[in-house]
Amino acid sequence: MVKLIHTLADHDDDVNCCAFSSALLATCSLDKTIRLYSLSDFSELPHSPLKFHTYAVHCCCFSPSGHILASCSTDGTTVLWNTENGQTLAVMEQPSGSPVRVCQFSPDSTCLVSGAADGTVVMWNAQSYKLYRCGSVKDGSLVACAFSPTGTLFVTGSSCGDLTLWDDKMRCLHSEKAHDLGITCCDFSSQPISDGEQTHFFRLASCGQDCQIKMWVVSFTHVSGFELKYKSTLSGHSAPVLACAFSHNGQMLVSGSVDKSVIVYDTNTENILYTLTQHTRYVTTCAFAPNILLLATGSMDKTVNIWQFDPEALCQGSTEDQPKQFIEDWSEDDVSAWLCAQGLEDLTGLFKMNNIDGRELLNLTKESLADDLKIESLGLRSKVLRKIEELRTKVKTLSSGVPDEFICPITRELMKEPVIASDGYSYEKEAMENWISKKKRTSPMTNLVLPSVVLIPNRTLKMAINRWLETHQK
Repeated sequence: MVKLIHTLADHDDDVNCCAFSSALLATCSLDKTIRLYSLSDFSELPHSPLKFHTYAVHCCCFSPSGHILASCSTDGTTVLWNTENGQTLAVMEQPSGSPVRVCQFSPDSTCLVSGAADGTVVMWNAQSYKLYRCGSVKDGSLVACAFSPTGTLFVTGSSCGDLTLWDDKMRCLHSEKAHDLGITCCDFSSQPISDGEQTHFFRLASCGQDCQIKMWVVSFTHVSGFELKYKSTLSGHSAPVLACAFSHNGQMLVSGSVDKSVIVYDTNTENILYTLTQHTRYVTTCAFAPNILLLATGSMDKTVNIWQFDPEALCQGSTEDQPKQFIEDWSEDDVSAWLCAQGLEDLTGLFKMNNIDGRELLNLTKESLADDLKIESLGLRSKVLRKIEELRTKVKTLSSGVPDEFICPITRELMKEPVIASDGYSYEKEAMENWISKKKRTSPMTNLVLPSVVLIPNRTLKMAINRWLETHQK
């Protein structure tokens, strides 16, 4: 279930954007202001509203640490704010002076991208506040931007409908028409997916004036480089879709539309989970909180609604035909549904024949799979065990309160020095180095050969873990 728990009505004009940090919610508006709220009780901070811009504020976003907020405006500036005291840290003017429509921090906080109405895109050094690189799209205004979770590339969307891929040196990698009537928003999922091959992907969502939400996969291989491939189109809205955003765990996608509705989708099944109709005018923005199941939606009705999800959404997304949250309470039918979702539908009859419910499922071992269930294929037994181990980890992390993405898949413990391997997954550095040193050139998560043994520090995840520890170890 999802319920409306708070409505903010402090802006004097349309709400254009909202963004979360781990502790704050920021909103910006046509009324030229940015407002900051505490997530503990949704009270406005003493130094809010933030005032500097002389025209409408189109977009706002937090740095990954949450200590800096960026805002951009029709006045042609992108402003950096200290979130602790509301002081301006820098005012960065778009070289062309064109209205700035979108801004976005890189995952490692080293740079900030701003996109303008004249199609120019600027990458700023977020430490020195100096211009680093410039580029431009061939047609239309830049209205959307999103960084990949690794920060190696970002995507921009234009009012002419083009999605453009850029690398971190501002080189244009790819561009294609995505929405005929113009793009309005785009977002990357922070969670990688696999198609069973040696290439791993990140989901990208885009939405536009054509009333559609499109799902894409962005991949990187050493052979073909970056690739952008269309996957599917989500239906549900009856008017232009103005905003879309993934949940932090990647299991949900939310969208807001001119039809005044907010729709929440299950990203795995692409089914509609919820349709929210509280706003009285166009829904212009939506955002999920990073560490808790909160959703903010903003509208031309001048309000921001805060929605809270049942914790059940952490695991399966709360659809009626999916298993219940507490795996120990799963029925035999729930186990069958889970097997189908894992691509193990051929085992449903065998598991039902042996009366495997949720509790029995969690107690299965390699010996019981071979001796009791008579599963002869070693590969199939290994796959089932991996999937069961993932369920056990969910049970452990949900009961302990530690977010699943903070747990190393190898050690099953909270990560201290997370690194990203070439399979797209994050691991504890020492554990992954030991894994590779034992001549295991395969992924611990997929059993596929690793394209490379290079490990990249996941600074964004490390900061998120440290913030979580600061909050929960007081």
